[in-house]
Amino acid sequence: YGFINTCLKSLMVEKYGEEMWEKLRLQAGVQDSFLTFEVYKDEITMQLIDKACKILGVPADMVLREFGEYFFEFCKRSGYDHMLRTLGGNLYEFIENLDALHSYLSLSYQEMNAPSFRVEKNEDGSMHLHYYSDRRGLCHIVPGIIGAAALDFFNIEISMEIVNQMEEEERTGKKEHIVFLVTQNPVFSYKERREFSSTPQYLADSEKQRENPLDKEDHEKAKTTTRERGSSVCPVRKSHWKTIRGIITLGKGKLLRGFDPVYPKSLWIDTKTFCNGLPFHMVFDKELRVKQAGVSIQKIVPGLQTTGICLDHYFRIMHPEVPFTISSIQKFINSQFVLQTRREMMPESWKQRPMLELRGQMIWMESLQCMLYLCSPLLRTLHELEERQMHIADIAPHDVTRDLILLNQQRLAEMELSNQLERKKEELRILSKHLEEEKKKTEALLYAMLPQHVANQLKEGKRVEAGEFKECTILFSDVVTFTNICAQCEPIQIVLMLNTMYLRFDRLTTVHDVYKVETIGDAYMVVGGVPVPVPTHAERVANFALGMIIAAKGVQNPVSGNPIQIRVGIHTGPVLAGVVGEKMPRYCLFGDTVNIASRMESHGVPSKIHLSSSAYQCLKYKNFEMTERGEIEVKGKGKMHTYFLIRNKTATENEIMGRP
Repeated sequence: YGFINTCLKSLMVEKYGEEMWEKLRLQAGVQDSFLTFEVYKDEITMQLIDKACKILGVPADMVLREFGEYFFEFCKRSGYDHMLRTLGGNLYEFIENLDALHSYLSLSYQEMNAPSFRVEKNEDGSMHLHYYSDRRGLCHIVPGIIGAAALDFFNIEISMEIVNQMEEEERTGKKEHIVFLVTQNPVFSYKERREFSSTPQYLADSEKQRENPLDKEDHEKAKTTTRERGSSVCPVRKSHWKTIRGIITLGKGKLLRGFDPVYPKSLWIDTKTFCNGLPFHMVFDKELRVKQAGVSIQKIVPGLQTTGICLDHYFRIMHPEVPFTISSIQKFINSQFVLQTRREMMPESWKQRPMLELRGQMIWMESLQCMLYLCSPLLRTLHELEERQMHIADIAPHDVTRDLILLNQQRLAEMELSNQLERKKEELRILSKHLEEEKKKTEALLYAMLPQHVANQLKEGKRVEAGEFKECTILFSDVVTFTNICAQCEPIQIVLMLNTMYLRFDRLTTVHDVYKVETIGDAYMVVGGVPVPVPTHAERVANFALGMIIAAKGVQNPVSGNPIQIRVGIHTGPVLAGVVGEKMPRYCLFGDTVNIASRMESHGVPSKIHLSSSAYQCLKYKNFEMTERGEIEVKGKGKMHTYFLIRNKTATENEIMGRP
């Protein structure tokens, strides 16, 4: 179920970060999120675990153990805390009832294929835990889950080691069977240990081994001694709870005096009442011959009325998946047994209906050498009840199956609603993700047209004020003999040539972090130090200009077939910058600096970078090689002293072009 994969995702995100999960899921080729009640292929989980091992560089057993520990916490957080906590009073009982928990959960998660557990106590206090699963290679999850539960619920640390790993023989079908040796030690703080060792119970336990062979009189003496020794070790307690704790066995809740049940000399219930009161029960012997059956089960399976028929002729064991023999049943006596009727042995009226399943407990009666199966119909919903043409009245009034069917009907309705909400939530998440992607595309387009802070102000509906920049460096470039090229070529050839050139120039603006102001025909304008003032504006524009000259050599003149030639002009000075217009707004620069930069370009030389004296002064001590051009007549400005930029003394061509 998606619950498992969601847990795995949560573990990766919580412990290793969102980026690690994204990397893992992309390598595994799985989706980003999973629906809790949706069934997914096992391969998805296996693939995620396999890729996690490779990415994290740790063996599978460590990943699975960590997943097991986290899965226990994840289940608690998901609302299963009380359910898990009440499974048993100690670790043995907790493990013993895991199958019952899975059986209950299968009412809601109908496609669930859970593992199975069987536990055996050893004389030295250790346990053998038998783990059965259809899925191979996941056994290392078990120590993680059981270890976390033992520490959290019972305050004990356990160690688990695999002592046997075999192909399944005890059960039908191909199953993995792992046997763990579980050893446990209590975890007490120093204070708790002192308190525990000084309680009357501790002393009573130490005396208990010596009490057994004593007669009644000595037994009373030993108890008196224990009380006296206990009071000498512990001061008089005022706390009512501590007094009670002195009487009760620590951690087990059983009176020290013990409990001996009283049985009647004869059974005060007649056969007819027993079969009516427990309408779903069967008694069978070692040869599986039916000795007795409840009235409701006789009604459904009339063959059971025949004395001496074999139970396995009419039923098959669905859970646990063991052969239908007394020895197999005795081995799994603590498990819940699910039996299903055999279609071929059912009355004609049942042939078209789904088969009836019974779930209950096996009890071995040693004196009679017979097995008692106390059970109830395994029905999840009212629909299943109707399919089998049964009624609530067919189930005994004391049987909680009545309530379970009605409650589970409501639970399934809530789950369906929850599932629909989860699906809608997932759809909204995907739509939101797509919307975010489209928003990013729109913003990228907007930021390509306007500076980011200006675009953000316009988006918010604010008026963008013009800003004055004390010093910046402006560059203009154009294509030499562009008018002649246009006269001799098709318009599409001009567009392709300019597009090829501008794409190269645009990439260089990113490399050198300069702002592209606009392009008009073959003219290309950039600025350094606007809209974000920087002290290195002149060096950035100079390096960009050197890159332009190199880049232009890779663009072909459609007329001659030779590389095109460009002129570049640079000037440094103050400008005023602001947004002009409402429709197709542009971020424009105003001031005499713009005019002079344009004049530097128009009075330049092909394949040369023409500098004004102010630009030269900014670059003079910055590792650039420059040559003096001298005084020239500039239209509208008179005589001006200008220079040519030759190269950057410290940067290579690859660095100028932003290549690796």
